[in-house]
Amino acid sequence: MGDPDPYGSVRQRIVAATTAWAGGMTLAEIRESFERFLGDGAGAPEVLRTALRIAGLPACAFDPPEATPRTTLLYCHGGGFQIGSIRSHAGLMARLAAASGARVLGFDYRLAPEHRFPAAADDAFAAYAELVRAGDTPLAIVGDSAGCALALGTAIRARDAGLALPKALVLLSPWLDLTLSGESYTALADLDIFSRPAQLRAMARTYLGRDNPPSDPAASPVLGDLSGLPAILVHAGGHDITLDDAHLLVRKVVAQGGRIEVEVFEGMPHHFQVFEELPEAGASLRRIGAFIRAL
Repeated sequence: MGDPDPYGSVRQRIVAATTAWAGGMTLAEIRESFERFLGDGAGAPEVLRTALRIAGLPACAFDPPEATPRTTLLYCHGGGFQIGSIRSHAGLMARLAAASGARVLGFDYRLAPEHRFPAAADDAFAAYAELVRAGDTPLAIVGDSAGCALALGTAIRARDAGLALPKALVLLSPWLDLTLSGESYTALADLDIFSRPAQLRAMARTYLGRDNPPSDPAASPVLGDLSGLPAILVHAGGHDITLDDAHLLVRKVVAQGGRIEVEVFEGMPHHFQVFEELPEAGASLRRIGAFIRAL
C-alpha cells in the first residue's frame, strides 16, 4: 500500500535534512548529506549504468534497455552550483532514461566555492562540445534548478560558436536569474518547502564571487539573447520560488520568435521531480519522456 500522504512525508524529509544542514555542518558534510538525502537511485528503474569521463570530467551514462545509438540527453544537475553530483541525481537520471528511452549522460562539473563562475558553465559547454565533435550531438540538454542555467547557457554558447544545436532543451524548476528579481521569490517564499530566497541568494554570491554581477547573462542566461534556440520544455512547481524565472523565459522566447511550452504543477515546490514518491514527479517525467520520444 502506498504512502497516504507522500507530500507530508517529503516535507518531513526536507525539514530534517535542512535542519541538519543549518546546524553547523561543513560544506563537505552537506554535500555528502545531500547525496544521502536524494539517494543513489537504487530503487529507480533498471538501467545500465556506465562510469566514464567526458571533457575530463567524471560522468555516468544511464541506458535503458531500448536506448538507441546516438540518442543522448546531456544532463546538468542542480544544487546551487555548490552541491549535487551524478550520484545525488542518479535516481532522477535513471527515471528520465526509462521514461524517454534515451541514454542520459550526467557529469560532475566543478563546484563553488572551490571553483567559482564561470567554471561550472565552462565545464557544461566543454562536455557538450566534446559530444558534438564526436558526432553525438545530444538530442536534448536537460537540467534541473541551477543546472538549467548551465543547460540554457550551453545552448546559447553553442549557438554563438556555430556548433550543432540539440533539438530541444528540457528545464525542470529552472533557476535562470541569479538576481532573484521575480516576484515569486517573495510571494511564494512561505509556500516552497524546499528552497528559500536567502538560501539561493547566498548560493549565487558564493558561485559568482565579488567580481561577477548576477545580472551578467553568462551567469543568468534568461537575461541574454534567446533567439535561434531549439524548442524548450519547462516543468515547474506552482509553489516554486523560481517560478517567475520560467515565466520570464516564456515571455522572452516568444518575443524573440522561439518555441516554448511550460507546465506548472499545482502545489509543487522547487525541484519536486527529485522526490519520486510524489505522483506529480512521476507525471512530469512521463510527459517529458513523451516529449523526447516525439523529437
